[in-house]
Amino acid sequence: MTQFTSDKEAADALYRSYRELTDEISKVIVGQEEVVRLVLTAVFCQGHCLLVGVPGLAKTLLIQTIASTLDMSFNRVQFTPDLMPSDIVGAETLDKDRNFRFVTGPIFANIVLADEINRTPPKTQAALLEAMQEHAVTVAGRKYDLPKPFFVLATQNPIEQEGTYPLPEAQLDRFMFNITLGYPSYESELQIVKNTTGAKVSQLRKILHADDILAFQQLVRRVPVTDNVVEYAVQLVHKTRPNMPMASKQANQFLEWGAGPRASQHLIIGAKCNAILNGKYSPDIEDVQAVAMPILRHRIVRNFKAEAEGVTEEQLIGELM
Repeated sequence: MTQFTSDKEAADALYRSYRELTDEISKVIVGQEEVVRLVLTAVFCQGHCLLVGVPGLAKTLLIQTIASTLDMSFNRVQFTPDLMPSDIVGAETLDKDRNFRFVTGPIFANIVLADEINRTPPKTQAALLEAMQEHAVTVAGRKYDLPKPFFVLATQNPIEQEGTYPLPEAQLDRFMFNITLGYPSYESELQIVKNTTGAKVSQLRKILHADDILAFQQLVRRVPVTDNVVEYAVQLVHKTRPNMPMASKQANQFLEWGAGPRASQHLIIGAKCNAILNGKYSPDIEDVQAVAMPILRHRIVRNFKAEAEGVTEEQLIGELM
């Protein structure tokens, strides 16, 4: 890993690495620049991502492609109704000497793809709770640390809800970003079809190693931020809380619950990273706004009035900003 003489030099290196990563990822993923930006932002902020989109939008391919450009271990878990917690975290087994030995599950990797996370029952979903928050799992009373860095990148299909188990609010809150994927543009889809129906296979380079990611995560936390930016982020979160002193008119009218303190933390850390990825050394209010939608989208709960009138979370967040 390269040693830097100053945080400014390290910030410039992160900016260059981000450009290299996006160039490499674009060899496979056409369009979806905003999605790639948010996922990489979460990686540098030590956060987790939930990607929501209809089938065929390359959610899984996007995560696998990003993992391919990072020199870290990667495991994919296909969530199904019969998946058990031990299938994710591992279990104790008897070895040939009749001693109990812990056999690690697929969660022991730097990047874990939780595919179709809402297709498994709550007790299996809950196996991720401790891992996402504490970066460790507890089995038979013993705690096992997960490799660092550690990220959960989960996918979800929003249209087919039969036989699914919605994620509890406590688990949703552990995802830094809730990213929605839309259909590609006409030009992008033309390029996708050309790229994927030929014989050419793109070979991706490893751009960053685990040590680089850990160093950049610490760098992002050291980025200075002015009081007015912190105040804006906290005020934005307070505006989402109905029947509270700083609640907005829209929150009182259309929201059942607002965002918690974790949203304020993610807004600031996300704004810091967004500033560096855009060549700046300190975030401003625009950087907070750039990450606000995917951070707040899954942390506010609409009431019946909002659902009846078709008022979406995105509309409410847009009005608050």
